[in-house]
Amino acid sequence: MNAPTDSPLKHLMPGWFASVMGWSGLALAWHRATPTFGELATGVSLVAAAVALLAFVALALATLWRWQRHPDDLAADLRHPVRHAFFAAIPISLILLATLFVAHFGATAPGAAALWWVGCLAQFGVTWWVLARWLRGTPAAGAGAWNWQGITPALFIPIVGNVLAPLAGLPLGFPAWSAAQFGVGLLFWPLVSVLVIVRIAQAGMLPDRLLPTMFIFVAPPAVIGLAALQWAAPPALAWMLWGMALFLALWAASLARRITAQPFGLPHWGLSFPLAALAALTLRLTQTPDGAWLAVPATALLALASLVILALTLATLRGLRAGTLLVPEAPPVIPLQAKM
Repeated sequence: MNAPTDSPLKHLMPGWFASVMGWSGLALAWHRATPTFGELATGVSLVAAAVALLAFVALALATLWRWQRHPDDLAADLRHPVRHAFFAAIPISLILLATLFVAHFGATAPGAAALWWVGCLAQFGVTWWVLARWLRGTPAAGAGAWNWQGITPALFIPIVGNVLAPLAGLPLGFPAWSAAQFGVGLLFWPLVSVLVIVRIAQAGMLPDRLLPTMFIFVAPPAVIGLAALQWAAPPALAWMLWGMALFLALWAASLARRITAQPFGLPHWGLSFPLAALAALTLRLTQTPDGAWLAVPATALLALASLVILALTLATLRGLRAGTLLVPEAPPVIPLQAKM
């Protein structure tokens, strides 16, 4: 039996898993705040982790149902020049949930290692698949040619997933694979950064509806800084990465007026995980010898991330109730190929 052609389920793109990333990141940030706020921070972190887990289960079931009822629409997302990168949000969600299990219940938590391995291996595979598209090209751009329509900050999502591996991998006792997967992220993070900047220079700024994704620039240095401290790297390295993340956040914030002027849409969730990751790194740096002065800024960033994610959640619920979210995407306005 065919599903109704106007079913909202048709439009459940993989980018919806960005909400799981946002709530997981917020849970980890509040967990980092435990030395400052004690049991209150632990309690908030557990609540945020529960929201992330429930959101993941609901979205996973809905995605499986969509696969059964609307396989052509799922296949279209796999071929899409921008949406395909969001499939990485699914294994990233698994890695983040495993990290939360380890953070709250220790490395011996039942299923934590298995969940981490599934997430990491799936993320490794998705990253390979996303980047292999660059070599194959597209019908519009030709084999091996750049399709500038697909060069957006969404490409950071597969990269961020790889640098997340050590956060749970090290306490779980898998340092070798954690380092190997972390290296993949380190290799492609600067490359994607340059590509997105060149894309803006060659093809113009992103469409207004995609402007919130500019905050994704913040996530790689913030997560790499957290992982570096977990590896007992010199604090100076983490401070450098924190400086990058802070500057990139302020850089993206220069678009705040244009972002808030847009009707709420799924791309607004691009604000969530980067802000939570920056707050988590800032809170972690307060525990370093030179970081005491960050206590107030870290608290402010944590409050900002919390308020933004709560606002995004309320806007999402209102949009679902009003029927404005699970609808066909507006036609792209990014040029298919810029002239060099």
